[in-house]
Amino acid sequence: MNIRDEGSPGLRERTRRVVQAEIGEVAMRLFLERGFDATTMEQIANEAGISRRSLFRYFGTKEDIVLGNLVEAGLAVRDALEARPEGEPPWEALRAAIESLALDPGYSPERNLAISKMLYGTPSLRVAHLEKQLRWQELLVPNIQMRLGAETDDASDTRARAIVACTLTCLDVAVEAWTLSGGEEDLERLYDRAVAAVRG
Repeated sequence: MNIRDEGSPGLRERTRRVVQAEIGEVAMRLFLERGFDATTMEQIANEAGISRRSLFRYFGTKEDIVLGNLVEAGLAVRDALEARPEGEPPWEALRAAIESLALDPGYSPERNLAISKMLYGTPSLRVAHLEKQLRWQELLVPNIQMRLGAETDDASDTRARAIVACTLTCLDVAVEAWTLSGGEEDLERLYDRAVAAVRG
């Protein structure tokens, strides 16, 4: 008998998400301890207490593991954006939503810096990072369209996509500069300067 509510994930899917998250956490720890390229899928499977075959049911590649974490962060930003006041302008709402990531109890500037160094220092992860930006864009555009009073099916209205794309590019530029500074620069200031340059 299917006890799943309409529109909600079933027990199997919820269990799968929990296991994926646990594997992702184990993998990220190994990546940060040993380096991304030096960590194998077999090592991740052993550390997670599952077979290599089982691991591949959840993740096809190591890059998929990192991308999964980035997509989860994107979902958190989307939820934070949707929780912002309806009358708040798009740029301000996006900034506040992105800033909310730092309010997560599990957020650590040191760990975030280590992950950023890994992302920017590994060519295959740079590609995953670009894919993340596209996924975040799809998540955030609908809310910005609403804030602009735009029709969601009007392909000729490019305003929302332009604002979200510029916001994410400014974020990437700021995070890269922050990473290169070894975390010494103020990330918010770097982001605000990048946005000011785009909007000016």
